[in-house]
Amino acid sequence: MKYLDGKVAIITGASSGIGRAAAKLFAAEGALLVVAARREAELGMLVEEIGDAGGEAVAVAGDVREEALNRRLVEVALQRFGGLDVAFNNAGSAGESAPVAELSLDAWNEMIAVNLTSAFLAAKYQVPAMIERGGGSIVFTSTFVGHTAGMPGMGAYAASKAGLTGLVQVLAAELGAKNIRVNALLPGGTDTAMNPANFENPDSELVAFIHGLHALKRLAQPEEIAQAALFLGSDMASFVTGTAMLADGGVSINRT
Repeated sequence: MKYLDGKVAIITGASSGIGRAAAKLFAAEGALLVVAARREAELGMLVEEIGDAGGEAVAVAGDVREEALNRRLVEVALQRFGGLDVAFNNAGSAGESAPVAELSLDAWNEMIAVNLTSAFLAAKYQVPAMIERGGGSIVFTSTFVGHTAGMPGMGAYAASKAGLTGLVQVLAAELGAKNIRVNALLPGGTDTAMNPANFENPDSELVAFIHGLHALKRLAQPEEIAQAALFLGSDMASFVTGTAMLADGGVSINRT
């Protein structure tokens, strides 16, 4: 039996990295997908790959900061597939890196909009659809930064993601009686285009340093984080709600 057989799922940030890996995994596990990102061409290729593998997905391009996109994603799920069971709200950004005293207000507002306000907008439209469905699971991608570690230059990012954890806890308390689970997934360093390690020579000191921050001494592959998202989104996590679940390779506890 597949873990998401017949379930309808929304995945944002699906054009690359963790979101793309999750879309392919969720589809392989039987989910009917609505995938979103800003890059329409990359979404189209993803939908084609999922279709070639026997799955079914529809793409909606847009910016998660926009209320209209969040409304549209749910409308498409309802119109195309008849409901909504799972949402993996994965889109986000690390933004501008600068000490707080040097950070521009525009950069601060950008991070709050991309990483926190978008989560509010997602929940605003996903929750009623899941209530109508009789339950569901909402997963947000957060981070260990601002949760178990403060990293210089990442004040706006940490604040936006810490706020997301607070939102998750409130949503979980509000929605538990309605059979809707809400959790945050906190990856460690992951081998995606956003990771600074990918901007350097593989043998550089920076790459070695980033890998060494983790107890496992390496970055995660996007597919590994997708597996954690699958756990939270599926009935495997049927008694898990309100958590900030670390999938961080031990970066939160490592001191070596």
